[in-house]
Amino acid sequence: MFKIVRDKIVAFVSEIGYKIALFKHARNLPALEQSDRPILARLKKEGVYVTSLEELGFESSSDMLKAANVLLPRMAKNNQQEVAQKLPDILTVTQIPAFAKWGRSSRLLNIIENYIGLSIAFHGVHLRKDFQNQNQFGTLLWHKDSEDRRMIKAIIYLNDVEDKHGPFEYAPLALTSPLTKNFYRIYYLMWKSGYLGINDETLSKIVPKSAWKSCPGKAGTVILVDTKRVLHHGTIRTEERGALFFVYTANPPKQPQDCTQYWDDSYAKPDMGQYVDTTTIAV
Repeated sequence: MFKIVRDKIVAFVSEIGYKIALFKHARNLPALEQSDRPILARLKKEGVYVTSLEELGFESSSDMLKAANVLLPRMAKNNQQEVAQKLPDILTVTQIPAFAKWGRSSRLLNIIENYIGLSIAFHGVHLRKDFQNQNQFGTLLWHKDSEDRRMIKAIIYLNDVEDKHGPFEYAPLALTSPLTKNFYRIYYLMWKSGYLGINDETLSKIVPKSAWKSCPGKAGTVILVDTKRVLHHGTIRTEERGALFFVYTANPPKQPQDCTQYWDDSYAKPDMGQYVDTTTIAV
């Protein structure tokens, strides 16, 4: 009992400190370009904003895509026609300048800092190839991420993504926010699952499938999403999907131990001997 009470007090004090930090940092938030204000407004309202590399217009996008399109074909291949559960192949590419430069684009950082409301940390980048699967498991289950109170993942499709490739999908905040009873029903089910996630059938009894928001798109589609606030998942696919995941939180995040995977040895890293200069990879 003492431990429970102590933990609640610690959590309460932590949240008070967080609110104070937000208030103090508000005066130091970077100015946004006029064209980026609708992005921030949409993130605050919906937790998701879908755009494209072309629309963002970052100069570093070309080198970043060149590096990704060299590495992606070298990743694992799925030669089996029918697989119930096959884990994705993930590379940590944070150390590669072409990816790091895009992830530190000043306009992007300014948008994210204004959304999170505090000084931010760019944790790193995963290059990910997802394979066809028949069953929901892992990130195919509906879930929320745990790294921080607010966070942003920038997901970039490296191939055209239709329903057969398993596009990113989310439940609208209007139907899942703490202001709705759905939030508490979903929280209970997540707790029962050990926070592993819930399947389509279970969620459809709370949020109708007709309300779910799928995000197909052409290669170069960029999805900015707060994966802590927004209930989301990848959908079952019959064809492979390649994507990049850039990750941002407040600095420091609430759960720093959950952020190390984006730069440590949790996943394989490309052999740096493949590089011919600081921005591109030798084909």
